[in-house]
Amino acid sequence: MAEIIQRDGTWTFDGETLRLVPGRDKNVSLLRKTLGELAVPLGALAGIAFEQGKKSGRLRLRLRDGADPLLQAAGGKLGDAADPYQLAVDSDRYGVAEYVVDEVRNALLLEQVPTVPCDSYLLPGPPVPLSVSAGDGTASFDGETIRLEWNWKTEEAKSASGTRTLSLSEVAGVEWQPAVGLENGYLRFTVRHAPTKAPPKYDPNSVELWGFKKDPLMALVAAAVQVRLPHPAASAEPSEAPPALAAPAVPSAAPAEDDHDALLRRLRELGELHQAGILTDEEFSLAKQAILKRM
Repeated sequence: MAEIIQRDGTWTFDGETLRLVPGRDKNVSLLRKTLGELAVPLGALAGIAFEQGKKSGRLRLRLRDGADPLLQAAGGKLGDAADPYQLAVDSDRYGVAEYVVDEVRNALLLEQVPTVPCDSYLLPGPPVPLSVSAGDGTASFDGETIRLEWNWKTEEAKSASGTRTLSLSEVAGVEWQPAVGLENGYLRFTVRHAPTKAPPKYDPNSVELWGFKKDPLMALVAAAVQVRLPHPAASAEPSEAPPALAAPAVPSAAPAEDDHDALLRRLRELGELHQAGILTDEEFSLAKQAILKRM
């Protein structure tokens, strides 16, 4: 097992799951604290990296496209501070961070985890019920119904119709956009058969965001809805999808001898990759050691 404990949080990897627990330090973002512990299966990972700095470094996870509803709903717009897949590392723990990276990379290599996009979500999304107040309203979601309630700062033309209630079946999409510079952000729900080009300030299916502390929490509402909508890959025609996107067959249970033979074959494959120059000496050595441990 590999584990790194920092003020920013704790990451623990057992070979199958990477558990991310946010720290209690005052600098830990409100989104990460509210989201809480994440259990990221190995199959959801596309990579891991460690960036060193003079005083501190940063661990970064890269998830496969379509694996996490939060990243899907946020559209890559979560800042470093709010990103739950980053961890600040003190300089005296660089060695531990590099060990975690090696262990995760070896597991990805051994299990031959694909880096192609997922055709279903591999993380469950934020738990519900969930309610967040920010900007010009409060967005609540109980797993079936979305409620948008307005406050005294809401534009009158938008609040005049009162609380907005949407069933999940009415929603075709959801998007979260943070405020950037002078541009306000928003949480917007796309309603079936009712397209609109109205700005969030006037759109009764949107909450306008002004760049305050709780704005990122609206991304959690978006993620909780996103995970219950059809996966983006589901709309692709099977004939258009490349073979690499096909879901891998689930292997049946095999006797120990077959597992041993599979490891031997994997060892030979690694040797061939090393001879071809695809794997460096260090990468080959680490991967070989991991296989020998399993044998």
